[in-house]
Amino acid sequence: PPAPPTHVRLPIPGHITISRDPVTRSSETTFPHSLPPPARRAEEKMAAAATSSSPSPSTFLPASRSGARRPPSRVAAAATTAAASSPEAAAPLKADLAPLAPAPLMRVVPESLQGASGSLVGVPGRGAEEGGLDGPGAMEYLTAVLASKVYDVAVETPLERAGKLSDRLGVNLHIKREDLQPVFSFKLRGAYNMMAKLSREQLNNGVICSSAGNHAQGVALSARKLGCDAVIVMPVTTPEIKWRSVERLGATVVLKGDSYDEAQSYAKLRCEQEGRTFIPPFDHPDIIAGQGTVGMEIVRQLQGPLHAIFVPVGGGGLIAGIAAYVKRVRPEVKIIGVEPSDANAMALSLCHGQRVVLEHVGGFADGVAVKVVGEETFRLCQELIDGIVLVSRDAICASIKDMFEENRNILEPAGALALAGAEAYCKYYGLKGETVVAISSGANMNFDRLRLVTELADVGRKREAVLATFLPEEQGSFKKFAELVCIMIFLATHNSLYSVSFLMIYCSAGWPDEYY
Repeated sequence: PPAPPTHVRLPIPGHITISRDPVTRSSETTFPHSLPPPARRAEEKMAAAATSSSPSPSTFLPASRSGARRPPSRVAAAATTAAASSPEAAAPLKADLAPLAPAPLMRVVPESLQGASGSLVGVPGRGAEEGGLDGPGAMEYLTAVLASKVYDVAVETPLERAGKLSDRLGVNLHIKREDLQPVFSFKLRGAYNMMAKLSREQLNNGVICSSAGNHAQGVALSARKLGCDAVIVMPVTTPEIKWRSVERLGATVVLKGDSYDEAQSYAKLRCEQEGRTFIPPFDHPDIIAGQGTVGMEIVRQLQGPLHAIFVPVGGGGLIAGIAAYVKRVRPEVKIIGVEPSDANAMALSLCHGQRVVLEHVGGFADGVAVKVVGEETFRLCQELIDGIVLVSRDAICASIKDMFEENRNILEPAGALALAGAEAYCKYYGLKGETVVAISSGANMNFDRLRLVTELADVGRKREAVLATFLPEEQGSFKKFAELVCIMIFLATHNSLYSVSFLMIYCSAGWPDEYY
């Protein structure tokens, strides 16, 4: 049956409403304009101070480290026009510009944006066909992907058809096996692509990065290949298996801070003190271009119609790189990001039309547990991707089990994220007979987490349910609870939704007997 329209209220001035058509299930995002954000007010103020003459068509500025050229913002155009008019007009504008500083990013909570499992949220305010394919930097990224040097250390991973999952879902599901890279993750591609472009002097000074796992191993292996010294700063909470793996690759591991943000701050401070080059995990054009080689391989390996590519999203480097390439050569292919419902920084940023900071972030899929997405990755995602699918922890666990049953490989939670999103999307939209691709991005699984995965996998498949309740501390409450549980077991058994094998009830000790 068609899904009812969904409305999501977010904690910003006014609210953002995501309305879904019950027939086509297409989404439309409405933004309030009663209180414009500070950046918009600043632009309007400066535009009003400028004269009405139009800026020169040649006023285009280099936009980024990749050499892409972008059209000037309204602020830049206004400043240029005012300065050209007369010195008297330029003087007050210059004084007006001085106090302006970058506005702090809006802080939101992940729970402020939720949607039905498999539905697209965070859909940019334009169709995929209008998605800036000829926008600034499109050709530059395409050229950078084609000229990438990642294959000095990375391998072209296979694109495998998942037979069991395809039969169950009624689609042709292919899995891009990035978990088969030498460091069991795609992160090697971007790290090496950036480091291979450093000068000999920069390599002699060494590199440094902050990471909780996969990026660290990519930088360490790249440094060994290029013959330079690497320092990897990791949080003290990093599992031993991960930092030991980095040490075996020849890098120096420094455990610092209780969180990734603290580790990153220390890494950047040490970078300045020692003159090293900082290798970011996602927000750099060379990193993005390196990750874009995944999309290049998919296009080359899979001939024929392709409905969508599902990509796990953390900081946005992988999906930005894939979209920058695929949307240029196969614009009809949908690029859909997948995020955990408790780590949805990209979806919320797309809904707000600006980057936001999450107040807190879920750590189960630690490879994508990012509070704020990259500036350049967000720009590309706004222009190119087709939306985000949010999935639960239970769904991720179910997909880890699906992958094990498919080919006896165990993915890490972030590595199974795209597979969970593809399954949920195909079920929600009733997709049949289409060809879709999901990227298995990593397999650096902590062994001690397997127990939790096995417990939640059947919950994610809707074969089991976990129920929780609070009992009021009053006489007869437990008796009432037991009666309600008996009714639920009867209804569940007769509706054949769940198989009830046993019921275990934990009671806290110390209550008077009459409560029981």
